[in-house]
Amino acid sequence: MRVKFFHTADWHLGKLVQGVYMTEDQEFILKQFIAEIEKEKPDAVVIAGDLYDRAVPPTEAIQLLNDVLDRIILDLNIPVLAIAGNHDSPSRLNFASKILMENGLHIVGQLEKDFQPVVLEDSYGEVHFHLVPFCEPSVVRNVFADDSIKTYDDAMKKIVEEISHHMDQSARHVFVGHAFVTPYGEPEENTSDSERPLAIGGAEHVSAQHFTNFHYTALGHLHRAHTVFQENIRYAGSPLKYSISEEHHEKGFYIVNIDEKGEVKVEKRILTPKRDMYTVRGTMEKILQMDKCEDYVFVELLDEMPVLSPMEKIRSVFPNAMHVKRQISQVTNPFTDQGAKKRADLNDVELFKAFYKEVKGTEASDETEKIFKEVLDELLKEERESTAKVDKEAVKQ
Repeated sequence: MRVKFFHTADWHLGKLVQGVYMTEDQEFILKQFIAEIEKEKPDAVVIAGDLYDRAVPPTEAIQLLNDVLDRIILDLNIPVLAIAGNHDSPSRLNFASKILMENGLHIVGQLEKDFQPVVLEDSYGEVHFHLVPFCEPSVVRNVFADDSIKTYDDAMKKIVEEISHHMDQSARHVFVGHAFVTPYGEPEENTSDSERPLAIGGAEHVSAQHFTNFHYTALGHLHRAHTVFQENIRYAGSPLKYSISEEHHEKGFYIVNIDEKGEVKVEKRILTPKRDMYTVRGTMEKILQMDKCEDYVFVELLDEMPVLSPMEKIRSVFPNAMHVKRQISQVTNPFTDQGAKKRADLNDVELFKAFYKEVKGTEASDETEKIFKEVLDELLKEERESTAKVDKEAVKQ
């Protein structure tokens, strides 16, 4: 038998998206996750940080995590290996960790100088899991009394060096961490706008080169599942979409098998949400003709004219609509474009057409131009009549 474990991360229990608590959706997705555990019977479940969305989570989120861990550890008798992420409270997760460890919950909230790996065994020997919680450079600097540590990359380099000093070369090794890892520590865009930056000015990035000696690196923090630099350094991603910037992500978890030589085989398992999250584009008329749907949608209205009470109308079709906005095209200023006529040289209709294009980003249609001419003619007629009236009164005087 070979060691098999699930790699998941970034549950963000208690997450609030556009004013909506996601607890019901999280419970739904975690029931699927537990069903997969029952089916696959892994040797362990690894959670790479951000179990909660905030340091002081709501009561419902705490209860949900307790229920899930009870089911996995006590009912299914499968150990859980977890670390604190940047959203978690280290002290909250670290509380009573030694007592919980005896029951199969290995959770590390705070970094300690003499931390020991969690050891699992299979027919070929030991697999060491090194649980490294999220911690700021100042924390690592104090723990190891090393004033040279200034950045997140410095901190991770130091931690890995300490692990390497005590590595059993006969064992296979899995690193579990929560950081913004890029191939060489270079700055990259975050995979989601729902994840706050770890540092200002690009100092948050960590080089994947630190993890090349581990047989597998289970990462958390970035919400899109992907590999970094090599196939055995992976982000599991979040199990749910927590922002419209994640609408094209495939959410799920990894099933990781480690053979006797330390080679890994990774399978992505997709989870299906109770309500999906995506963008809907169209005119109000078109949207109101769509089938009713409970999904979380972000609506882009394509109507040229303003729509009264748009969210109220949209929620008659999409009751869980989260946001609505009008599409605004990128335009150029017709009066500053090279070769454009000077404003003074344009007649009234040309001025209107130029203004319309500047504001709307498209040419005015023939119908719109016709309406403008009719309104303009009416205004000019009223102006002429008013002028004539003034002239007659002036003559009388």
